[in-house]
Amino acid sequence: MNLHNIPNIKHLDSGNFFILAGPCAIEGEEMAMRIAEKLVGITDNLKIPYVFKGSFKKANRSRIDSFSGIGDEKALKILEKVSKEFGVPTVTDIHTNEDAAMAAAYVDVLQIPAFLVRQTDLVVAAAKTGKTVNLKKGQFMSPESMKHAVQKVLDCQNDNVMVTDRGTMFGYQDMIVDFRGIPTMRNLATTVLDVTHSLQQPNQMAGVTGGRPDMIETIAKAGIAVGVDGIFIETHFDPANAKSDGANMLHLDYFEDLMKKLVAIRQTVNQF
Repeated sequence: MNLHNIPNIKHLDSGNFFILAGPCAIEGEEMAMRIAEKLVGITDNLKIPYVFKGSFKKANRSRIDSFSGIGDEKALKILEKVSKEFGVPTVTDIHTNEDAAMAAAYVDVLQIPAFLVRQTDLVVAAAKTGKTVNLKKGQFMSPESMKHAVQKVLDCQNDNVMVTDRGTMFGYQDMIVDFRGIPTMRNLATTVLDVTHSLQQPNQMAGVTGGRPDMIETIAKAGIAVGVDGIFIETHFDPANAKSDGANMLHLDYFEDLMKKLVAIRQTVNQF
């Protein structure tokens, strides 16, 4: 895909990777604006093309009492405000066919969750909006099999499609990143590495997903080294008290230092 088709994306001539980053879920306007302001400042300074990420709804929770959102329209309007206030594109997940048109009225990129990427009607509904579609590779799928999901978008006369590796199941309660899949998926579409979800430890007895945030820098560096087009990172100023996925999010205070390291690696890789 041509990243220029994403509205308001900047710094595409910098030679950098692009990044989708933000909180797991939109918990409220103040937190979203606070995180967005910080991330926009860092990415503008380092000339990294940036898309603000935030889920307007969390439909795939382990427990029925887990946080699922503040209200669909309320959260989508916050995403719209982030875009207008900071002049950046936004991405959010959708879970049902009806979500596609609703979310497309507010955001620039529609993301298909990994658990749902084989749901043809959902992928087609997203593609038919004309928005860029980010297909997250199922934890249970091979990189090669993502060609079929990509083709579903292309068959809807929508060339704006990217794929995201978010790790592969390793036993029942761990994830692993097989970096051999990155060049495979890059032959199919623009490819992103979801660093933080790749470090989840799902299916815990308590019904709350664990994680290995101490490994974020390691996985992110490796992804840039093997040539991913983009990086996906969830971040929060208070991960311990975040309402979703706090166990594997990057603390906002560490974001700038990590980006500087990744930019330096990308500059080195670009020489070869």
